[in-house]
Amino acid sequence: MDFSSLETWGYLAVAFFSFGGSFFIVAAAGVFSYMGHMDFAIAMIVAMIANFMGDNFLFYLGKYQKKEVMPYFKKHKRKLALATLIMRKYGVLAIFIQKFIYGVKTLVPISMALAKYDFKKFVFFNVFASIIFVLTIGLSAYYASESIIAFFKTIQARPWLAPLVMVAVLGTIWFTLTRMTRKK
Repeated sequence: MDFSSLETWGYLAVAFFSFGGSFFIVAAAGVFSYMGHMDFAIAMIVAMIANFMGDNFLFYLGKYQKKEVMPYFKKHKRKLALATLIMRKYGVLAIFIQKFIYGVKTLVPISMALAKYDFKKFVFFNVFASIIFVLTIGLSAYYASESIIAFFKTIQARPWLAPLVMVAVLGTIWFTLTRMTRKK
């Protein structure tokens, strides 16, 4: 067995980063599957299971390790409040919505636990939310692979574009999250 190949380490990377909720790794798995470097079904199943376990772990931390977890969120009180508002406004849909909102996806399971949401209900809906999240991102990346590959070839040919694209993406995320968490 070759321990230096993408086929060997790719699935482990998918599991590790999906546990943290990364949609970039799921998209990368879709592209690598399109290129023939990974098996699409296995990569998506690994991502679904890891994503499901990651959110359940966060819920567990919020419910049973509250005192240990809260000091880490002192700087994120507005985001935690936003996550709580999302949960109260959308109820069960918050479990599905949070998967797609970068910046609050970690906080919604914790805020649901702090709000004494039923753990069994959370686990039940989280199964379906993980499946929908992974398949939406994975299939989108798989079918858009040619465009994604062409984009990276353009970046490779013109390396000065990479920092501009990164600043634009990070700036957009920062601007959006700042506007969403600002007092009204």
